Amino acid sequence: MFGLSLLGLIILIGGYLVWAYNKLVSNKNLVEEGWSGIDVQLKRRADLIPNLIETVKGYAAHEDKLFRDIAELRAKSIGGGTVGEQSAVGQAMSAALGRLFAVAEAYPELKADANFRDLQDKLSGIEDEIQMSRRYYNGAVRNLNTMIESFPTNFIANHFQFRKSEFFEIGDPAAREVPKVEFKK
Repeated sequence: MFGLSLLGLIILIGGYLVWAYNKLVSNKNLVEEGWSGIDVQLKRRADLIPNLIETVKGYAAHEDKLFRDIAELRAKSIGGGTVGEQSAVGQAMSAALGRLFAVAEAYPELKADANFRDLQDKLSGIEDEIQMSRRYYNGAVRNLNTMIESFPTNFIANHFQFRKSEFFEIGDPAAREVPKVEFKK
């Protein structure tokens, strides 16, 4: 009787170890899948930028520094890097593209250009996809990191050298602040 109880306990513990290991592997793969989704969207955005710049250049040729900044950020984005590096580059790229669209506001004929509007719409769609991909990735990272830190799966994670993943987040503390709205009378 004691032997059967001991055998049952060993099977139960072994089953749990297999389940926990497989769950950690599954969560790690979801993180990698999530990052792949972000990477695809960042590449789509990088591929769209040269067309956007060429369209704007025809109207605002004197904005050379802005064009060079965007080209440099595009090269960094394509070059890859860690999640944190890509997050910082992505944030800088969004700011630079915002400046580019602000320049476009000064040129009514550019705003009316069908090619520019089409590129702007595509970029807006890609930015939405990046946000959705980022939320998926961060959810997968949260689940993996929780398992890595939780008892008793932390023993299994440490033994098999699972490492916490980095969130894809806003790196600039100023960008996290809530905008201040003032009403003037």
